Amino acid sequence: MAGSRMLSFIHLDQAFPAKRPAQDRAQDFDEISTSFLTAKAEEQASRCSQCGVPFCQVHCPLENHIPDWLKLAAEGRLRDAYELSASTSTMPEICGRICPQDRLCEGSCVIEQSGHGSVTIGSVEKFLTDTAWKEGWVEPLQPLADRSGQSVGIIGAGPAGLTAAELLRRRGYSVHVYDRHDRAGGLLIYGIPGFKLEKPVVERRVKRLADGGVNFHLSTEIGRDISFAELRRRHDAILVATGVYKPRPLGLAGAELPGVVKALDYLIASNRVGLGDQVPAYESGELNALGRHVVVIGGGDTAMDCVRTAVRQGAASVTCLYRRDKANMPGSAREVQNAEEEGVEFQWLAAPAAFEPGANGHVASVRALRMRLGAPDASGRRAPEPEPGSDFHLQADLVVEALGFDPEDLPAAFQQPDLAVTRWGTLKAQAERLSTSLPGVFAAGDIVRGASLVVWAMREGRDVARAMHAWLQAQAPETAAQPHAKALKEPA
Repeated sequence: MAGSRMLSFIHLDQAFPAKRPAQDRAQDFDEISTSFLTAKAEEQASRCSQCGVPFCQVHCPLENHIPDWLKLAAEGRLRDAYELSASTSTMPEICGRICPQDRLCEGSCVIEQSGHGSVTIGSVEKFLTDTAWKEGWVEPLQPLADRSGQSVGIIGAGPAGLTAAELLRRRGYSVHVYDRHDRAGGLLIYGIPGFKLEKPVVERRVKRLADGGVNFHLSTEIGRDISFAELRRRHDAILVATGVYKPRPLGLAGAELPGVVKALDYLIASNRVGLGDQVPAYESGELNALGRHVVVIGGGDTAMDCVRTAVRQGAASVTCLYRRDKANMPGSAREVQNAEEEGVEFQWLAAPAAFEPGANGHVASVRALRMRLGAPDASGRRAPEPEPGSDFHLQADLVVEALGFDPEDLPAAFQQPDLAVTRWGTLKAQAERLSTSLPGVFAAGDIVRGASLVVWAMREGRDVARAMHAWLQAQAPETAAQPHAKALKEPA
């Protein structure tokens, strides 16, 4: 093993798990990187400088004890390292795969700032939990007390809902999760491609919850299959964790043309095909890039998912159109690099102006404008503005709009006009308790904060589970929870 001596960044270079060659990985939807071997994981963990102020932990939404489990890993105490990692995260192997570490923990690493290259925190995190699953260290979900006399209904089986479900079930409540899709996982299963997150990784987490007594009601849409009012009658508390799924419109001429599609429709179709489903829109070519000239509009991680999916579907060409420059792209820099390696062309400082049809009425090209960065906008970022007389055309018989997502109108969908929303349409939730305007109804994840990162949804799932537990206890103070025979300390 690497030994307990840390600070090896002085003589040991940063290393990531090996990526498969671009030409190979572009042929399938398997994850692009292998996992660390044990010796390499211990070695890379030993590069940690054990800072007095751990900025990696400060900038992790889950406040993971990163320096501590890196030290344990470096000493070869892998099970201890895993258990410490899992003490603050319900899905560390998923965060290790899909978190933009370059913008969070690794981007804040002190040795990164000193020019030595950050500790490869995400890769070690992924290694630890994958090893834990392999070795049987991931223990079954077991309630620590019996509070089954009170039940919780959770709307949404994405990362916020699944995190809250695990922590509330661990506290002993009867937990029921409702989701409109036929599989649990939300964007983890249907939105994120397999080359970033293979689906068995998500499915084993869902199975662990089901085996631990979490009840899943799938293909169940609130407001269609069951009313929100009925859900409130069934359960003592409700959590709304629906996420945000409504595509943000571009509003350009030609947006209604055949061949202009929404990012989530495109990604869901691809993921369903990978899961073995029959998808008519894919088989017809509507949501299939095979042999087509694809233009993806947007600069976030969803846009990167789309361009890399199109490559794997056998597109004739793939271009990403983004109105700012590379330095101002909101997505992960590592994902941009992966896309470039796989043959995606980027048109920086370029914005679409219209979609133009061919002779058959199908989209055939994108008319675009060159942009320049002007004065900062309200967020402080320099606002893009068009260069006069800079029109150009891109061939495109499949255009994917990846401009982000807005919340659906939940007060209307749930027939609850008193469910308060912000001016952006997200649910109003009290800052600490995450309670909404309706008694006993809580909210967490993207439906509160807007489209954001999986790790932030998990953080809010953890916070709201704690708040719901306190509220439920206050509603039934006379009912003492009966501890199980092997009860351990309850989750924080």
